[in-house]
This record gives sequence, structure tokens and C-alpha cells, in this order.
Amino acid sequence: MNTDSLIETSIQFGIDYGINIILAILTYIIGRWIAKLLKNTLIKFMQRSNTDPLLITFLSNLAYAAILVFVIISALGQLGIQTTSFIAILGAAGLAVGLALQGSLSNFAAGVLMIIFRPFTVGDFIEAAGVSGVVEGIDIFTTRIRTGDNKSIFVPNGGIMGGNIVNYSAKETRRIDLVIGIGYDADIKKAKDVLMEIVNAEERILNEPGVTIGVAELAESSVNIALRPWVKSADYGSVLFALNEKIKLRFDEASISIPFPQRDIHIINND
Repeated sequence: MNTDSLIETSIQFGIDYGINIILAILTYIIGRWIAKLLKNTLIKFMQRSNTDPLLITFLSNLAYAAILVFVIISALGQLGIQTTSFIAILGAAGLAVGLALQGSLSNFAAGVLMIIFRPFTVGDFIEAAGVSGVVEGIDIFTTRIRTGDNKSIFVPNGGIMGGNIVNYSAKETRRIDLVIGIGYDADIKKAKDVLMEIVNAEERILNEPGVTIGVAELAESSVNIALRPWVKSADYGSVLFALNEKIKLRFDEASISIPFPQRDIHIINND
């Protein structure tokens, strides 16, 4: 091959390769723009459908990532790279990484299940994996929970889905269960009347369903009276604290004793 032919071949190769590079860059730029457009379209569609914000974020990011991977593979194909082999290598690498990150993948799968089945959502007060607090967000591997003393706890999703989940915000109303002990010498009817007066004076207690007041147990040191009013879930804590304080004050005014555990000790002198 003479010099002129070699130069001509090199120039042609450079032109062809340069065109492929330009096409690959254009494929990536246009594909990325389409991916963002489809992501925004998906977000708007789900927002119109009143889809949960967590589900919107998760699905839109997942769709964008999937389209972007397809765009990158297409751009590599424009450069003459055998994408079939590349996909095989990527799959093998993904399998190896998956085996090494079984715990992380388990948390990822649990996060997907939580988003699909939605046992709770952002803003709910839950108890799960030994932690209780308000849900701030569900990430890919963890769930962010804010405790009552304003601490952020990142709980692995697998730990939450692997146990019981108590959602205190799932229902609009909750029942307060109080047990008040009075002395055996106290007037039970009078104590029940005082409790009913306290309940009637508390505006946050709901009329329906009704309040239950009754003797729950004849205990070792006291007669235990059960008080079970219903309130809105948001008022549960404040009403509980208010009732405990009012019961103590009113029982003191009515001379109704609230006993504490007592023991009679008999001393026998052998002499």
C-alpha cells in the first residue's frame, strides 16, 4: 500500500470515526433530554392522579435511570462497541455485585414493597423495628423517622418490613385506655360520677363512640376502674396528659384515695 492510499484510508477512518463520535454524543444528549421529558411527564401525570409523593419520586427516578441506561448503551453502539457483549458483562457484574450486597438489595426490595403496599406514608406516626416516631421519608435503602425528642433515625427498610408495623395515624380516631385505682373503702359510684364529669368537661373527647367507664379489676391493693374515651388521633397525647392531671386533682377534691401498693408486716417475738 503506497503512502497516498494510507493517508486516504486514515483520513476516511478519521472521518467515519468522527461521525460516529458525533452521533454518539448526539444520541446521548438527545436521549438524556427525552429521558428528562418523559420523567417530568410521568411526574405530572401521577400528580394529576393524586399519587402518593413517595411513589412519584421513586417511580420517576427509576424510569429516568432505566431510560438513561438504554441511551448510554445506544451511544456506545454508535462507537462500534459490541453492546451485546457489553450487556453480558454488565449482567455478570451486576450478579457479582448483587451477591456481595445481599443485605442492601434486601433493603431495596423492602423499600419497593413499602411504596407499593403503603403500610404508612410521610407524616404518619409509626412504631416499627423497635423505633417509634414520625416518618419523614422512604429512601432506597432506609426509612427516615423523627422521634418525639427530635432525633432522626435511619432504619433499614428490611428491618421494618421484617416485623410488625404499628401505624398510629392510619385511623382518624383512637381510644384512650386509662386504669385508675381507688381504695377499697372509696365510693365506686362517686368515683365513676367524677370521671364522667371530667369526660363531659373535655371538649376534645368525641361523643361517638361513647365513653366506657367500669370496674376492670379487684386488684391486690385497689379497685381498678377503666376509663376509655375516644378522641381524634391528633389529640391523643394532649388529652391523655390532661385527663391524668384532672383525675388526680378532682379525686383529691372529692376525697377519693388513689392507693399505692401496701404490705402488712407482722413481727413475731419468739421470746
